[in-house]
Amino acid sequence: MARRGLLRRSIYKSPAQLRLMIEPGLATAAALEQMRAAVAPGVTPLELDAIAERAIRERGGAPNFMLEPGYRHTICANVNQHVVHAIPTDRPLEPGDIVALDAGAVVDGWHGDSAFTAVLPDHADPDRTAANQRLSDVTEQAMWRGIARLASAAHLNEVGEAVAGYVRSRSDFGVLEDYIGHGIGRSMHEDPPVFNVPVRRRGPEVKPGLVVAIEPIISAGGIDTVVEDDDWTVTIADGSMSAQWEHTVAVHERGIWVLTAADGGASGLEPLGVRPVPIP
Repeated sequence: MARRGLLRRSIYKSPAQLRLMIEPGLATAAALEQMRAAVAPGVTPLELDAIAERAIRERGGAPNFMLEPGYRHTICANVNQHVVHAIPTDRPLEPGDIVALDAGAVVDGWHGDSAFTAVLPDHADPDRTAANQRLSDVTEQAMWRGIARLASAAHLNEVGEAVAGYVRSRSDFGVLEDYIGHGIGRSMHEDPPVFNVPVRRRGPEVKPGLVVAIEPIISAGGIDTVVEDDDWTVTIADGSMSAQWEHTVAVHERGIWVLTAADGGASGLEPLGVRPVPIP
């Protein structure tokens, strides 16, 4: 879930605290894995919400999105021009839809947060399918470039340089600036902010104990947004499609580890020359 509010405390975790963040990351990963297997035309976002909640509770966790005041669901289901924070509905998904599914878990007071985008093929409109898939692919790879930069960065805001640099070198897509990544730990939203574009300040030092959710949200067109009447769902103002990918990543004394990926991020990072190292 994109940063909305935050709780201020030290941004660096101890080695013992990093170990406590492993299980909520895996519970979050399980929810996304089961949604990824289920998402298809005819399935409703509310059905995916139930799947994610069951996966999290089966691992002894609870959905942390429900801890957000006024939010009653396990996931955000952002379909087509709905870019972030969309409440899951009973409208069945259709061929040609692009849907970003965002979920998080809390286990023993520690949080995980992750998102992926699924493209539902429309064989009657292959051009739309291809355009949506390219949008998702660019967004996913921008996320992995940001995570890879974290492995070598001196300061956190280098991540935004890597994310935006990749997107702008591959497309004319828009990188949303109002919705960003965030620190995470005892609360889902903590300092520091994780920008997806270059900013003037360098940001905090990247050193062991830093845990952040890296979360590019990319539009096929403009980046201006409006909040719908439900006070949650955010929509791209010009009606463009959007995509979102997110992982929670820990920096520790031996390297980095993607907490919300079962393989620690190896499948996404090793092609970029970065080998994730398990938290000792």
